[in-house]
Amino acid sequence: MAACALRRGLLSGVSKYSRKHSHKILSVTDINSGFEVYKPRLQCRACGLLGGVQQKRFMSSRPEGKILEPVGVFEAVKQHGKYETGQLFLHSVFGYRGIVLFPWHARLYDRDITPPVSDSKPEPPGAHGSKEVKGKTHTYYQVLIDTRDCPHISQRSQTEAVTFLANHDDSRALYAIPGLDYVSHEDILPYNSTEQVPIQHELFERFLMYNPAKSPPFTPRDTLKAWQEKNHPWLELSDVHRETTENIRVTVIPFYMGMREAQNSHVYWWRYCIRLENLGNEVVQLRERHWRIFSLSGTLETVRGRGVVGREPVLSKEQPAFQYSSHVSLQAPSGHMWGTFRIERTDGSHFDVRIPPFSLESNKDDKAPPAGYTF
Repeated sequence: MAACALRRGLLSGVSKYSRKHSHKILSVTDINSGFEVYKPRLQCRACGLLGGVQQKRFMSSRPEGKILEPVGVFEAVKQHGKYETGQLFLHSVFGYRGIVLFPWHARLYDRDITPPVSDSKPEPPGAHGSKEVKGKTHTYYQVLIDTRDCPHISQRSQTEAVTFLANHDDSRALYAIPGLDYVSHEDILPYNSTEQVPIQHELFERFLMYNPAKSPPFTPRDTLKAWQEKNHPWLELSDVHRETTENIRVTVIPFYMGMREAQNSHVYWWRYCIRLENLGNEVVQLRERHWRIFSLSGTLETVRGRGVVGREPVLSKEQPAFQYSSHVSLQAPSGHMWGTFRIERTDGSHFDVRIPPFSLESNKDDKAPPAGYTF
């Protein structure tokens, strides 16, 4: 818990310094009347400078008597190539500790970039806008989240981003794997640690083993490879969609979950992960959602409601992002979704943020139900 506060301070300081350098935690300071005031001093290994970041103060409300502890040493951010299995990192947006399990190579469709006509993804029927969007390859990572950090990020990000269909007749039953997330390459702040078990998660020692001769010193066990292979169709991240409206960026990642039979018909299930980011300085709050869901069977459904997953998150400069997952089912093997979020400013005025249109595609080869984490 104490280490989490230190990480938040470090992330704020590092964001004001070049990510091309490697930083070392040199000191932490005192606790004063139940509040921790600390000035992490970050030393660049490349230039030996402390810069001005140690002058930055960070406050965290915590029980008296807790002591801040260093969690590791920052490494240089990779501008090229990918991170390997076993790489420790801090999430640059949500601040949690995590470890990379394996990479995914997705197609990113960014509507903020105007592409040439070729190699573009056409709009679904009835979607807002008319431009086509070019996809480019982008690296994401399947990661484990340190369970000690989950309470601190639960208001900004769901820590159960991966869900599966149940292995029985109830076509609506789902189960989740806590602390399993998808992280974009640019959200990784790599670090190293001398601890043999630096991440607390029930799957850590089932998936990884400590090997000091390797770099990073955590190598995959056969159970991780078998789990990845068996659950590949339901874990695979293939398409990512992104669009910005008035400094609010919405990123959507859809996942096919499988098909179930219900009342003599086939029901196809998808989950989708959505991240909202406030790229500006104005404080705003999400108030409403408006979805349009088109099915290949010819139906077009409209869904309106307050907030998302029971929340109306505030997006500010201090907490600029919110991430959640939800589910949708169709009685057809494919479809499309698009829509808007109604956002409220502090003066009471509203504006609509576009949700980029995305496809719901089923796997042609529907295999056996996923195994979850039963080995």
